[in-house]
Amino acid sequence: MSERGIEKLLKVMERLRDPQNGCPWDREQTFATIAPYTVEEAYEVADAIERNDAHDLKDELGDLLFQVVFHARMAEERGWFDFDAVATAIHDKLVRRHPHVFEDTVFGSRAEQTANWEDHKARERAAAADRRGADADSVLGDVPKALPALLRAAKLGKRAARVGFDWPEAAGVREKLNEELAELDAELARAPSTDEPQEKLVEELGDALFTLSNLGRHLKIDAEEALRIANRKFELRFRHMESLARARGLDLATLTPAQWDALWVESKQATPRKT
Repeated sequence: MSERGIEKLLKVMERLRDPQNGCPWDREQTFATIAPYTVEEAYEVADAIERNDAHDLKDELGDLLFQVVFHARMAEERGWFDFDAVATAIHDKLVRRHPHVFEDTVFGSRAEQTANWEDHKARERAAAADRRGADADSVLGDVPKALPALLRAAKLGKRAARVGFDWPEAAGVREKLNEELAELDAELARAPSTDEPQEKLVEELGDALFTLSNLGRHLKIDAEEALRIANRKFELRFRHMESLARARGLDLATLTPAQWDALWVESKQATPRKT
């Protein structure tokens, strides 16, 4: 019987890390040096999904799987755990969190099922905090600090909302955003004219962004995804402006504000709002 793909991949990883005959670059890596690549590969998976590119998705999922295999191999070398232990742990967690699928538990509604899921997660978080000797009392205790800031803001808001610290409806968040923008405007009026970011301005802009992430949560909109859409739309329109300028023999660096504005209006009319 031929080896399965995962078995071949594990053997390749073992060979790459071999102290005598492995790859010098792979041998010198650590969890810390590999972590940025792991994050990057996860984003490349998301990018392939957004582009609906099945071929790239297959390749990017392979790259991400290799990251898991790499970390598991380094852990095995330290005597911590191996790849099989990683796979077993997620298997057990999924079975544990789906008693309505793998056991005889019956939920009366989707809300009841969600509550059960969150209860399982809360117990797991408490157990993990106890194991680490961390503060298990805080509902924010295990929100990863390495998450992108906008995504982490949404998670912090969601976690705080579980214990009642939240606006009752989206209108309240929108009002809070007005308040934060007014504070930002006031600070802008006070701030000296300088290219260096001012500490108070940074704080007020952060408050506005945090509130925007919570507004997205109340509207059931992923703020991170909304910003990605805005980024793609801006890039598409800016590239269209570049094409228009080249076709007309215009030098981008010498355009006046009025010329830029005219190109932007033309580009908006020629490109779709949703990309």
